[in-house]
Amino acid sequence: MRIPLLARAHLGTVAVLFLLTLVACLLVAGLPRAMQASFDEALRRSLGDAPAVQADLTVTVESHSWQEDLRERAQFDTRDRRWRGLLPPALRPLVASGGHMSAKTTLTPVTGTGGRTFVNLGWLSDADRRVDWVSGRAPGAPLTMRYEGETIPVFEVGVVEEALRDMGLRVGQTTMVGESDYAAVRIVGVFAAKDPDDRYWSHNSDMLHVTRLLPQGEMDFEKHITTLIPEAALSALSGEGRNLSYNWVLPVGAAGASALAAPAIDAAVAEFGRVLAIQSSGQSSGGASAYHLQTGLPKLLGDFLAALATAQTVMYLVLGGLLAVALGVIVLGTRLLAERMDHTLGLARARGGSLWQVAGAGAALAGLAVVPAALAGYALSALVPGPVLPIVPAGPVIVVVVAVGFATARPAVTHRAPLRERRADVAAARPSARRVTLEVLVVVLALAGAYLLRARGLSASAGQDPFLLLVPIALTLAAALVTLRCYPYPLRLLVRLTARGRAAVPFLGLTRAARARSGSVLPVLILLPALGVSVFAAVIADGIAGTQQVASWQRVGAPIKMTSDIEIPAAAVERVRRTAGVELVVPAQTARVQIGYGTERADAIAVDVAQWRRLMEGAPVGLPASSDGALVSPELRGRGTIEIGWQSRVKLPSRGVIESVPGFYATGKFLVVPMSTLTRPAVNTLLIKGNAAPADLARLVPSATVESRSRALAAITDDPLTSTVRSTLLVVTVALAGYALVAVVLTLAAGAADRARAVSFLRTLGLSDRQARRLTVLEVLPVIVVTALVGLGLGLGLPAVLGPGVDLSSYAGDLPVGDYSTDLVTPSALAAGLAAVAVLGAYAHTAISRRRALGAVLRVGDLS
Repeated sequence: MRIPLLARAHLGTVAVLFLLTLVACLLVAGLPRAMQASFDEALRRSLGDAPAVQADLTVTVESHSWQEDLRERAQFDTRDRRWRGLLPPALRPLVASGGHMSAKTTLTPVTGTGGRTFVNLGWLSDADRRVDWVSGRAPGAPLTMRYEGETIPVFEVGVVEEALRDMGLRVGQTTMVGESDYAAVRIVGVFAAKDPDDRYWSHNSDMLHVTRLLPQGEMDFEKHITTLIPEAALSALSGEGRNLSYNWVLPVGAAGASALAAPAIDAAVAEFGRVLAIQSSGQSSGGASAYHLQTGLPKLLGDFLAALATAQTVMYLVLGGLLAVALGVIVLGTRLLAERMDHTLGLARARGGSLWQVAGAGAALAGLAVVPAALAGYALSALVPGPVLPIVPAGPVIVVVVAVGFATARPAVTHRAPLRERRADVAAARPSARRVTLEVLVVVLALAGAYLLRARGLSASAGQDPFLLLVPIALTLAAALVTLRCYPYPLRLLVRLTARGRAAVPFLGLTRAARARSGSVLPVLILLPALGVSVFAAVIADGIAGTQQVASWQRVGAPIKMTSDIEIPAAAVERVRRTAGVELVVPAQTARVQIGYGTERADAIAVDVAQWRRLMEGAPVGLPASSDGALVSPELRGRGTIEIGWQSRVKLPSRGVIESVPGFYATGKFLVVPMSTLTRPAVNTLLIKGNAAPADLARLVPSATVESRSRALAAITDDPLTSTVRSTLLVVTVALAGYALVAVVLTLAAGAADRARAVSFLRTLGLSDRQARRLTVLEVLPVIVVTALVGLGLGLGLPAVLGPGVDLSSYAGDLPVGDYSTDLVTPSALAAGLAAVAVLGAYAHTAISRRRALGAVLRVGDLS
């Protein structure tokens, strides 16, 4: 059989099948690559944005005797090389070159301060590249002095300006440290970090800033600062009489991170820690301190993998639905091609052609369309950045196998006997009891699965929960079966009603729709998963977008917020009020206040609540009204009148309980009080409504930090995982909508010949063109409308069914996504669009049929 000649004769259908296959293979091969690339980028950004002290691997050991002391740089370098050699293979791509080493003392009290002031000693291996000396000089080698009859070391140190200001220190001062093993600390210089924003300093923030700690049950803070000593001081620094630790920081580089390798990194970190624990310090193993690993990398990876699991679940659902619908539409195209070849293949079979020749001809013609299209789609997917996952080449292969397999099986079944007679007037066959039982079982299992999913949630085992992936498939299949079996019954009722009328067109159109064969109805049910998944994707995307808006308001609490560690002068507040774009300014003061007369404390904000509510008018979050009392957190509820110590002792009645204060507090003990409570307000926060530029406001109050809700929203939406989920949902929604429309068109084309013959017969009986259009619409539209409504309901119901199993809070500012009913415009538009296309297709089909001569149509019909 001449395949090129057949392809030329059915060029239009072959071209449609080629395009459908090309788009399907591009999507199923390109989307997983793009998704995985974004997953890798999300992991890299997560590691890059995390503080270095959390992401890096820090090997640390404590020295308790002179045998364990490290007194020169070479000893540190030797151990650094050893740690890098012990890294498990899974960690080596992550650990970058560089890093640094340090030696630090902790809890080194200043003599005579009663444990309220601590001046620690610290050495950094790369201090010369990290700091500038802004006053005095760099410290030199240690000296000695006599103190209480003993010779003690004198360490020359440098400190930051903040320590001089907050701890009453000065350059040139010599301070005694220790309570039993004394040492002298002489401040000879003041240093500043060359780049204080460098992630490096998260490991050594104790050197740049004074640390204030409030001991349990105490009212006064402890102050800690770590001073900088030179390398020469290592020879005099010993753990014999003080808390001394040595640290090696192995930096984790985000560039080598891969989401596929992330699950193995946790085990590798545990293995590295186990190997380090069996290493020993000192000259002998007896009594020596063990090395141990400090890192927050497992928690970072755990949080990332939790968010990734949700993203993968959503992606599997929508991509699986996309693949199923694409295969269904391709099968429709293949079926259309096979129907167009039926006459030719039947003639070849009647002339002695074997069944294998007939089936091979169908397979060859379909392969001629789908194989080049699959190769082209796979080649185009290579333009999408990302790793090649197993599904990338497997997707196009599945598409080709399904298309060619159906193209082989359909002619083999249809032409298994030469010139086999087929009745065209049989409307439908009664389903067997076995088939009905199987369909009822599928429906029952789907409903039971949905109930169990809501009742039990996700399984605790790692990885994807198969239950979560199977329930949507079962629900879709159940909805399709119910629709297929039940839709004729309301149509038959309409047929009885229209039979009583005088108009023939409604009766004929609805009768043909009600008596349609299951084979002609089944292709339309491709619309069900297409609509269900696309509506599900649209609803999920809308739910994420709405929750992101709420999260941005919860983070900032106002369109613009300015906070300062010190009081904002009244003149600066007035300058802010007069700034262009500022509509309203609400001053506030925040502090940590005393509850009662004990040690209980709570966070508090004093503000004009009425003005704040006015400022947030129209926002999805807000505060309850309060004018003369306090709004308290759940942990402070039930106390009636609450007494606080803030500038003065004040008693306030509780006027309500609030779960959180937008922009300020979400957990713990907190309260909101009127600004009039304070005897002399010291404003340190400004809540601003308007569109003023944050940079302009920051220049007006240099001590303030400016946050804007728009920036907070951008930070949430620009996250790679969030962007991937939303963009993939959008692409899948558009693709499924397109496939649904193509399915409608192919369904119309598949029944075109039979429909044209029926209309032609009726036109000989006086049917007008207008009545023919109405007849065609009434024949096609009911099943489209029923399927669209069922698909719409399925898509709207899936988020509620899967809600307990799909945690989307990672993509919505850590707020749970639960409101999926806010915007029904997109889902309704998808369903209505299908009905509209069906109507337009029916009209187009009728218009094309008018061009045919009635005699030719009837003659062809008679011959068949």
